[in-house]
Amino acid sequence: MKDRDVEPGRALRKVVRSLALSAIALTASCAPPIQSAPPPPPKVDVVRPIPRDVTEWDEYTARIEAVESVEVRPRVSGYLESIHFTDGAMVAEGDLLFRIDPRPYAAALRHAEANHALAQSRLALAKKNLVRGADLIRSDAISREEADTRESSVKQSEASVQESEAAVDAARLDVEFTEITAPISGRISRKLVTEGNLVNGGTGTGGTLLTTIVSLDPIYAYFEADERSFLKYVQLARTGQRPSSREFRHPVWIGLADEEGFPREGRMDFVDNQLDRGTGTMVGRAVFPNPDLVLSPGLFARLRFPGSGVYSALLIPDAAIGNDQSRKIVFVVDADDTVQYRAVETGPLVDGLRVVRSGITADDWVIVGGTQRARPGLVVDPQRQDPPVATAVPAAPAAETR
Repeated sequence: MKDRDVEPGRALRKVVRSLALSAIALTASCAPPIQSAPPPPPKVDVVRPIPRDVTEWDEYTARIEAVESVEVRPRVSGYLESIHFTDGAMVAEGDLLFRIDPRPYAAALRHAEANHALAQSRLALAKKNLVRGADLIRSDAISREEADTRESSVKQSEASVQESEAAVDAARLDVEFTEITAPISGRISRKLVTEGNLVNGGTGTGGTLLTTIVSLDPIYAYFEADERSFLKYVQLARTGQRPSSREFRHPVWIGLADEEGFPREGRMDFVDNQLDRGTGTMVGRAVFPNPDLVLSPGLFARLRFPGSGVYSALLIPDAAIGNDQSRKIVFVVDADDTVQYRAVETGPLVDGLRVVRSGITADDWVIVGGTQRARPGLVVDPQRQDPPVATAVPAAPAAETR
């Protein structure tokens, strides 16, 4: 009896629980849905363009060459007696470099001096004979022919004196030429001939090459501009935007392979008179001070040359520039924080920033960070940043008239 009374109560509780769950489910299905909050506007970094007067720069590969370069060769032949420099050292103009055995030339000088003394003695005797002949011809003691002979003897003796004097000068020069001195100041190469060797003197390349010397301060940098660039420079000069390098010493900067940027400043010095027919290029030359003697002939350097006149431009970070097929674009934020699309005309990089010639104004806020989240018409949360800092490069000074 007891078990039968428990079963109906348990069944009743199950029915009540099922009805309660059904009521809860029905209530939940009839409740209105919960509304989610809209996402905040995406954040983007914006900056104002930097207005600045800029000069566009063309870059070339330059080669360093000495302003003065000398091949040291003897003027007289003889045995090399001594060498008076250290290989690779700096020498000053007039320093003694080599000495050739001077004894044969000293003997030749003494012989020439003796002949000169003899010629002077003969001239003195001829003059005395001419004076005596003048007295004798008045008394008809000698013939007119004899008097003419004595006068001619004086003139011949005078010519002999001049000839012997020239021989003395030549012999003295030969003695001086036995000491070979530095014709310029600069760095000397190694000795190509050692002591005791016979060297040949002469002019041109006939003499034995002893060593070479190159000057180092100042120093040249040669570069070659292609035909299109040359025509651009001509047009700039014709329109008055930038003077010709033939007339003005434009500033030029170079940097070596281990240097950042273009730290060394020089000036244009020369433009050739015709294009090379083989390469179609025009040779230009700049001159640079080289007090630290780092610039050495034969080095290659990066050269920066003014490729335009000075003009006003707007500069922005290059990362802000995008591409839309063949056009360059930027995104700007208006007063309502709405993204706008702008097509722009860009120029070169100047001191690490991109030149924008048209398409934006100095009052625009250009998106430089978060551009992947920007699209025209989207409201954004602009984060205004300080203007970008340009790379510290000195502005071009005024050109110097030649």
